[in-house]
Amino acid sequence: MTEWAEWRSDPANPAYTLGVEEEVMLVDPNGWSLAQAIADVLRALPPELAEHVSSETHSAAVELGTGVHASVSGALNELVGLRRGMADVLSDIGIAAAVAGTHPFAVWQEMVVTDRARHQLVFGSMRELARREPTFALHVHVGIHDPDRAIRAFNNMRAHLPVLLALSANSPFWQGRDTGLASARTPLFQAFPRVGIPRPFHHYDEYVGAIDQLIRCEAFPDPTFLWWDVRLQPRIGTVEIRIMDAQSTTTATRALVAFVQALTRLEAEEGWADQRLVHAPEALDENRFLAARDGTGVALLDLSVGGRVSLRERVDKMMQACRPHAQDLGCEDDLDLVPILLSDASAPRQRRLAAEAGGLPGLVEKLAADFTRVKSAEPA
Repeated sequence: MTEWAEWRSDPANPAYTLGVEEEVMLVDPNGWSLAQAIADVLRALPPELAEHVSSETHSAAVELGTGVHASVSGALNELVGLRRGMADVLSDIGIAAAVAGTHPFAVWQEMVVTDRARHQLVFGSMRELARREPTFALHVHVGIHDPDRAIRAFNNMRAHLPVLLALSANSPFWQGRDTGLASARTPLFQAFPRVGIPRPFHHYDEYVGAIDQLIRCEAFPDPTFLWWDVRLQPRIGTVEIRIMDAQSTTTATRALVAFVQALTRLEAEEGWADQRLVHAPEALDENRFLAARDGTGVALLDLSVGGRVSLRERVDKMMQACRPHAQDLGCEDDLDLVPILLSDASAPRQRRLAAEAGGLPGLVEKLAADFTRVKSAEPA
C-alpha cells in the first residue's frame, strides 16, 4: 500500500477521539476590515501557541488546531484557551480576531496570498481564484482505529453533511451586501476543485486507489489537496468533517463537535443512515444547496418519505439515534446544546447584530467581542 495511505491511528488512544480546527479572520479594529497580517502574527506567537497555529492561503486568515482529546469538553476547553492566547498576541500588535464563514464586506481586490510554499502552490494552481475573498470553516476530526470502519463512517456521514451545514450556516454577507443565503461560504468555496460531497467507496482500498490514481497523474501532490466536505486522514487515523461554517461563539462550536462525534460513532458502528440517500448523489447535492441557501429554515429531501422534511424533524431523529452513543462518549450534555443552533441560528443572528450595530463594521466588532466570550451555559 502507498505510504500516505497507511492507517496510523494510535492504539493507546480510545476510539472516537476528537481534534478541532477553526479558521479565524484577522481584523483591523480601525474600521474592522480584514488585516493582511499573518506574517506579523506568526512572528509574535510564543512557542506553546505556535504549535497550534497555522497560516492559510489568505494572509488575513489563521487556523487554530487543538490536540487530540477523548471528550468534547477537553477539545473545547483547549480551543477556548487558544482563542484567548491568540487574542492576547493580536492585542499586542494592534489587531483583533473574529470568526464567521465569511468577512461581511471584504472584496477580492484587497486579498493577499500568504508567502509560504504550500499557499503559493495553491495560488499557482488556482490562479486568481485563490485571491477571491477568504472563507472560514470548522473542521472536526474523529479518530477511528480501523480504516474499513472509517470508510463506512465516511460513506454514511455524507447523508448528514447538509444537516451539519444548515445548523452551522454563518455567512449571510458577502462583499458588503446580504446574499439572501445562510452560507455564502459554501458556493464561494465551490469555485475550487475537489470540493463538495465525494462519492461513496466500497472499501478503503478503493478509496486509496482512486486518490493514488490522481496523484500519479499529477492532479495534485498529496491527499491534503482534497478539499471534500468529508475526507479520511490516514496519517492520523481520522474521519474529518469539513462542511461546516466556522462559528462565532464557542457554544455553537461545542454543540456541533458533539453532534459530529456522536454521529460518526453511530455510523461507524451501526450504519444508521438511509442507504437510499447515501447512494443518491443528486439528492445529496440538492440538500447541500438548500442547506446553504436556507440554513435552519431548510426543508430537506427525504427519500424515505418521498418528500421534504423540516430540519428540526430531521435533527430530532438524528439526535434520538445518536444519543446512546453520546452517553457512551460522555458528551450528552454537549449534544443537548444542538437545539440552540435551531432557536438562535447564526445567520439570522448576524443579520440582527448588523441591524443593531448600524452596519457591517459594527457587526464585525460584535463578532470580535464573541471571540473570547464563553457563555455560562457551556458545560465545564
